[in-house]
Formats: sequence, structure tokens, C-alpha cells
Amino acid sequence: MNFLVKSMDRKGQNEKTVYPKEKAVIALEAIRGIKTISQIASEHQIHPVAVGMWKKQLLENMPKVFTEKQERDDKQKTIDELYKLVGQRDAELTWLKKKLEPFSSP
Repeated sequence: MNFLVKSMDRKGQNEKTVYPKEKAVIALEAIRGIKTISQIASEHQIHPVAVGMWKKQLLENMPKVFTEKQERDDKQKTIDELYKLVGQRDAELTWLKKKLEPFSSP
């Protein structure tokens, strides 16, 4: 997701824009477990619930990093096969048109 998140401080006065890269860094920090979620949230001036949410999202989506490449490769292979099939059909059609030329009416 390439959108920005604006989080308010505890008093609801100031907004802070959190970019996707920063969210990933914060989530990784939470996964490492060196600091508590509250400490991380305090350092980055965001709500602890947001840190927990981003950590959960990162953990859920990590396997996609490794499977998406395989899916792209499979899709590209299918596309290549379809282009090959279209080329074969085009060549067959051209050959048939040449063979049927003597039978066409003038």
C-alpha cells in the first residue's frame, strides 16, 4: 500500500505523516522485540495501536515477498505460451488462405 497515514498525538492536536517505508522500519523494530511497543510508539510519536497494527500487517504479508516472484514468472510463462500459440495460428491461417486461393470465385 502506497498511501500515507496521518496520526494524531494524544491530545488530537498535531498530525504526523507516516510514510510506508517508515511504517516498515517501525514494524520491523517491533518484530525484533528489543524495545516494547510503547517505547517504539513514544520514540516515533505515534499511537501504540498503530505500531501493533503495522507489526501484524508485516508478519501477515511477509510470505508474499517470496511467492509473488514465482507468480509473476508463472504469468509471464503463460503469456509467452499464448503469444507462441497466436503466432502458430497466424501462420496456419496464412497457409490456408494461400491453399484456398485457387478455389475462390473471381
